[in-house]
Amino acid sequence: MVDELANLHATKIVRADGGVRFEGSMDLLYRVNLSSRIATRILFLVKDGFYKKEEDLYKAASCFDWDQWFDINQTIKVSTSAIYAPLKSLDFVTLRIKDAVCDFFRKKTNKRPSVASRDPDIKIHLFLNKNQYSLYLDASGAPLYQRGYRVNSVQAPIRENLAAGIIALSGWKPGAALLDPMCGSGTFLIEAALIAKNKAPGLDRMFSFMAWKNFNSQLFNQIKKEYVEQVKPSCFMNIYGSDRELSAIRISKKNLALAGLDECIKLSCSDFNELKAPAGEGVMITNPPYGERIGENQSLNLEYPTWASQLKSNFTGWRTYFLTSDLGMPKLMRLSPSKKTPLFNGALDCRLFEIAIVAGSNRKKPT
Repeated sequence: MVDELANLHATKIVRADGGVRFEGSMDLLYRVNLSSRIATRILFLVKDGFYKKEEDLYKAASCFDWDQWFDINQTIKVSTSAIYAPLKSLDFVTLRIKDAVCDFFRKKTNKRPSVASRDPDIKIHLFLNKNQYSLYLDASGAPLYQRGYRVNSVQAPIRENLAAGIIALSGWKPGAALLDPMCGSGTFLIEAALIAKNKAPGLDRMFSFMAWKNFNSQLFNQIKKEYVEQVKPSCFMNIYGSDRELSAIRISKKNLALAGLDECIKLSCSDFNELKAPAGEGVMITNPPYGERIGENQSLNLEYPTWASQLKSNFTGWRTYFLTSDLGMPKLMRLSPSKKTPLFNGALDCRLFEIAIVAGSNRKKPT
C-alpha cells in the first residue's frame, strides 16, 4: 500500500495501526480508490482531537458542519472502532455520534437525516485510541476488494486485495509464468491478469465519495478515462490455473467471464500431483485447502509429502508461495521456506511460505 501511494505522489505517508495515513488532493482520493489493488477502504479525515468521556465526542461531532458534505435527504450510517479506548460501550458512543449529526441538522433545518443500516448514502466512521478521536467520511463505500467480478465462489475464498498483495510480495511480473494449482474461484489468477492488463481494479464499481456535495464528476470522469485508456488488450497472459474439483473450475470460468478475462488464463481440471510445469521457471501461488476447506488437518498431513515430491519432480526452478493457517506445513513437507510472512486471511492467522524449488532437497541439513 505504501508503494502504491508513493507511485501516486501522495505526501506524508505514515504507517499506522491497521493502515496507512497520507495526504493529498481530491484528485489523489479518486485515483487511490480507482487504482489501489491492496487497500480495503479509504477514509477521509474531517475532524480530530482529544477526549475524556462520551460527551466530549458528542460535542465535537455536533459542532462540525456536516451540511458542507451532504444534505438532509441523504441517509447516514455511523460506525466506531477503537484501540485501548477507556469507554464502557462503543455501541453507546456510536449512538451518540449519530445523535450529534442528527441534532446538527435539526437545529439548522428542523429535520434530521434518516439512518440506513444497509447501503447508506453517507458512511461516518469514528476511530478512538486512549485519548484521541478521529472522525472520517468513508470515501469508498463497499470494501475495495469487492471488484465486482466474483459473484461465484468456493468455500473460504481469499479476498481479492489479499491475493493482489501476495502477488506483489512474490515479485511476479507480467509475462512470467504464473500458476495456481488449487485455484478455487480463481482469485489469484484474475488479480494477476488484471495486473498484466494494467486494468485499475475500481473501474467497474461505484464509490461513496460520489454522494458528497463536493464530488467533481468532471475530474473523476477524466481520471477514469485516463485509466481506461491504459488498459491493454486481452490475450493469453502466461497465467495458468487448475483444481481437482470440476465445480471449482466451473466457478472460475464464470468469474473469468464476468471479469472479461476468458482469453488471458488457461484452466484445467487436474489434481496437483498430476500437473506438469507449464514453463521451465515461474511463480506458483496458491491458497491450499486447510482446516475449514477440507475438514480434518490429519488428511492433509498425508498429502503434504506427495506435494513436496511433486514440486521437486516437476517444478525445479520455480518459486512457490503457499498461504496457509497450518504453520506446520513446511515441516511436514520436509521443505524449508526461505521466507515466512505473517498475514491474516479474514480472521485466520496465516503464513505465506516462500519455497524455492532447487535441484535436490532444499531441506536444511543438520549441523
